[in-house]
Amino acid sequence: MKIRYQFRCYPSDRQKVVLAKEFGCARHAYNWGLRLRTDSYKDGKPVNYNTSNAVWTGHRHEPGFEWLRESSSVAQQQALRHLQTAFSNFFAKRAAYPTFKSKHGKQSASYVGGVVQWDAENKNLTISKVGRLRIRWSREFTSKPSTVTITKDCSGRYFVTLCLDEPARHALPKTGVQVGIDFGINRLATLSNGERVANPRHTTRHEVRLAKAQRVLSRRVKGSHRWQLQKLKVAKIHAHIADSRKDAMDKLTTDWVRKYDVIAIEDLNVRGMVKNHNLAKHISCASFGMFRRMLEYKCAWYGRELRVADRFYPSSKRCFSCGHIHAKLGLEVREFDCENCGEHLDRDQNASKNILAAGQAVTGRGEHVSHGRASALPRSARRNVNQPALVK
Repeated sequence: MKIRYQFRCYPSDRQKVVLAKEFGCARHAYNWGLRLRTDSYKDGKPVNYNTSNAVWTGHRHEPGFEWLRESSSVAQQQALRHLQTAFSNFFAKRAAYPTFKSKHGKQSASYVGGVVQWDAENKNLTISKVGRLRIRWSREFTSKPSTVTITKDCSGRYFVTLCLDEPARHALPKTGVQVGIDFGINRLATLSNGERVANPRHTTRHEVRLAKAQRVLSRRVKGSHRWQLQKLKVAKIHAHIADSRKDAMDKLTTDWVRKYDVIAIEDLNVRGMVKNHNLAKHISCASFGMFRRMLEYKCAWYGRELRVADRFYPSSKRCFSCGHIHAKLGLEVREFDCENCGEHLDRDQNASKNILAAGQAVTGRGEHVSHGRASALPRSARRNVNQPALVK
């Protein structure tokens, strides 16, 4: 099973300079390939990866581009492969048209083949022209990395992502327990067994400090040294928020996978939900889509079953006791009495029970149930780091 593991990296000052050149050359190759393929398509002569790679070899030896030969050609070829993947996702309607990369955002370079040297005994990873990297090995693995990607995020941190061919993990012991989960904003998750998870609101907790840092940034002269320092401070706050959110979600989803054999969730249209400008910030902070992706690959790892109810299934409006569907139920209504049977219902608790019932049913009342990790493949091409690559 193909798995990607990410580790924190601490390059030396010399290696930072070398990596900056590697990032720049890989970024230039990507942008050059995008311009070539866009212009060729407009002229009625589409260009694929093989053609662009052949033309790129000549471009590296053109006058004025000698600096491209100072960096590894493998990283530049990998950038063209990533461009091919971006176009494949675009033509499959999984992503928008590829855009040009900027030197001001996240930077990365990928390496394969002989330029990667792995010493399993001493745990030393050496990249050609970069040297041996100082890495904090936070987890164990047995296979040799086939692809190594070095990344620098906006906050100045370096990471190494390894693509590994690891054996499938052993399935967890069966618990015989099933659960339905309803995600929300006031409560992050409500389980059908009565358990409720509070919303930590990571963005809200840091928004005062973030707003102050952004106001200071707006007063700096753009491009100046003080502007660069303040921009780094803002990026570090964003990174802290993202890390806190991911850590909390990892712990929560792992706990669910260990407890329950079958987990039923709802297929939420997050892209449509964030178009509500009154709730967009809170919906993005809750990260419903990341919850689903984590549950998908963890269920695939540990032999659990994830069932996804259709997004049009009336989980909130349907009374779990009698099955009556209410015509109107505003978002402000958190508790209500059923019009048919008079049962007093908690909106989120009622929805979680209906989601579990929809997940348990193979057919009935229009719900669609999908199993395992395959449900995410046509929906999105994105993957989390430390996640199976859906290739065996």
